[in-house]
Amino acid sequence: MASCQPDTTFEAAEAVFQTGDDPRWAAPRYDDSGWRTERGLTGNQVFWMRHRVTLRHRDSAAPLGLRVNAFGSFEVYWDGTRIGHNGRPAGPARAEVPGTAASTYLVPDSLAAPGPHLVALRATQVHLGHDRRTSQLVLGSYPRLLRDPLLLLAFVNLMAGALLIAAAYYLFLFLNSSRKEFGSLVFSLICALCFALLMVEYAKFYVDIPYPRFYVRLEIIGLLTFAIAGLVPLYFAIQFEIKKKGLLAGALFAVLGGIYLVHYHEYDLTALRLSQAAWVAALLLVLWAVWQRAPGSVLVLTGLLASAVSHYFLEFDFSLYIAFTILVLCMLYLHAIRVRATENERQAALLLSSRLKLELLKKNIQPHFIKNTLTSLLDWVEESPAQSVVFIQALAREFDLLNGMAEATLIPVRQEIELCQNHLRVMQFRKEISYELEQTGIEPDDLIPPAIFHTILENGITHSLPPADGRIRFQLSFERTGQQKKYQLLTRAQPRPAEKGGKAGSGTGFRYIAARLQESYGAGWTFHSAAVPEGWLTSITIAPVAS
Repeated sequence: MASCQPDTTFEAAEAVFQTGDDPRWAAPRYDDSGWRTERGLTGNQVFWMRHRVTLRHRDSAAPLGLRVNAFGSFEVYWDGTRIGHNGRPAGPARAEVPGTAASTYLVPDSLAAPGPHLVALRATQVHLGHDRRTSQLVLGSYPRLLRDPLLLLAFVNLMAGALLIAAAYYLFLFLNSSRKEFGSLVFSLICALCFALLMVEYAKFYVDIPYPRFYVRLEIIGLLTFAIAGLVPLYFAIQFEIKKKGLLAGALFAVLGGIYLVHYHEYDLTALRLSQAAWVAALLLVLWAVWQRAPGSVLVLTGLLASAVSHYFLEFDFSLYIAFTILVLCMLYLHAIRVRATENERQAALLLSSRLKLELLKKNIQPHFIKNTLTSLLDWVEESPAQSVVFIQALAREFDLLNGMAEATLIPVRQEIELCQNHLRVMQFRKEISYELEQTGIEPDDLIPPAIFHTILENGITHSLPPADGRIRFQLSFERTGQQKKYQLLTRAQPRPAEKGGKAGSGTGFRYIAARLQESYGAGWTFHSAAVPEGWLTSITIAPVAS
């Protein structure tokens, strides 16, 4: 606690002002009792400001420093001795060179003894004449006055670097993900805006900002705070899957816009009110999530309350960034939960797909299938040895294709169609029914999960009545609209009575198709199978979705 005590204690009286220019006004013994306590309008004229300062205690091991916060361009006098300048005051034959809003000066040791002193500023303020602010003085160890901003920047840069890396990572994650997580994009944008907010807030330590441009930085800070205040509750609404997110976002931005307009040009107050509105909105959303027992909601609620505690005990300039940092960490935790849930879903889909893949292969090599196929093959060998060779070749090719694509996640459509054609040849020999596969609009290199059309064909063969002419036709069509793809397979045959007017059941084949689509496309697909006047129509629509 002793190390936190200030190395210099002092008292500074309010400034007094006088328009005009007289070198005697820098002297500490000059009587300024008749000077104004308000500056008034000075235009392009030179004016003086005088502060009576009492230095109570200072660290004699370090030189004394003086920090001046003031608008304009001025020369600084300590007990009548000129110790520095900030910009260049205007004169009869020269224009003003604007100074910065804050500047630091070294006080000579010979003039830094404890006791009463005088600080006088010879100044002009050609720009922002409507802003007649007074000057503020800070005394302290000169090295410490220079070093403290650098120490603060060290922590700020650590925080800013983490935000920048997080923004870039989640942006790349969003752009390169097949399943677009809208929450990742919003989180990346929040991190980027928080990074920009830190950079703009502390740019005054990196860049000399002339006082006429002082409010430009504050305007940018207000706009960045406005954007962050709107996006933070939106992110929580996305992560906790709250309905009517668009309506909530519209209402929130309307409230924030009203706050921004009402407190326009009240820069610190604007940022404070925007942050408070965002905190209240986020608190309401998180309380609802806690009520619904959403994963991670209790931790986020704790983070919001911690940010409120920091705001209560610390200055707003510090508590704002601490609160945003806490919220970003909470968002990162929520995103980790969402990623873990997505990974669990994917693993479950892969396990289900593997199990159904084995069941599908087992279904095609099960004893009664082999027995029936071999029985049919024996009959063909006796009746037509030449055709039996075609039968054997089709059967062998079908098993080769199934074995080759069993481990694949996606295969070209042309390979799937070749599998279907060989299967139809085998079934044609077995059932002595003519099967035809017609194609419309097919893109041979388009990728699909393996054996899904093969499964639909097999169901069509199994659940269709033999036609009078002994011919069953299958029509496979493809249509692409934007990013959406649609496959339709029409079985032109009369469904069996048990299936007529019904819908797809939950057999192994349909469960295999659903598992394969879920594995490759997440939630971006629909599957529909039902009777139509022409026979039986199965539709698969694939479209990427954003979460």
